[in-house]
Amino acid sequence: MLRLSTFLKDLGSIRKTLLFVTVLFMLGIVAGWYSTGVLEQIINNQMEGIRDISKSLSDSSSPMWSFFVFIFFNNSIKAVVMIFLGLFVGILPILFLLVNGMVLGYLVHSSLEQGNSLFDLVVKGLLPHGIIEIPAIIIACAFGLQMGLMVIASLGGSGKEGLKGRWRELFRKALTASVWIVILLFVAAIIESTVTYSLMKG
Repeated sequence: MLRLSTFLKDLGSIRKTLLFVTVLFMLGIVAGWYSTGVLEQIINNQMEGIRDISKSLSDSSSPMWSFFVFIFFNNSIKAVVMIFLGLFVGILPILFLLVNGMVLGYLVHSSLEQGNSLFDLVVKGLLPHGIIEIPAIIIACAFGLQMGLMVIASLGGSGKEGLKGRWRELFRKALTASVWIVILLFVAAIIESTVTYSLMKG
């Protein structure tokens, strides 16, 4: 049940939802890039919190270890929680994905406006860990949305005779996804707290 081949097969079964949430994430990036007014203030608040946490971790006795522990548990808990919060008709995973996309878009745009190197930001600061972390978060939100769609289908009485079996299969997929998402985020946290940290400090 928890084999990688099973996880990959499950991803294939929700490919339309994966495509949809990927587009949502990209729209979030665009919204963050062009953010103004209230939207900009919300993102600034998010960024301020991130900066405070980063400073606190950097000042610790073992910064790399502190970053790893925080990044891994923060991302893993949020990702798995988003899968099951999808039971609230999928709204929270969608909002979570949009906000994360907005923060990323705003971060890149504001960094460029301050004259920072796009190469350093993307290749050194985002790509090493982001190539694993971002897809893992997108996958988590896709399964969360699947949960929401199943709730809607259940409320509407769609396919009522096979509903119990469909729910059992969806929870099995969610469990498998949770395990592999945590594994992916574990690898991403190692990279972010070592490779990304060293590149950005250097």
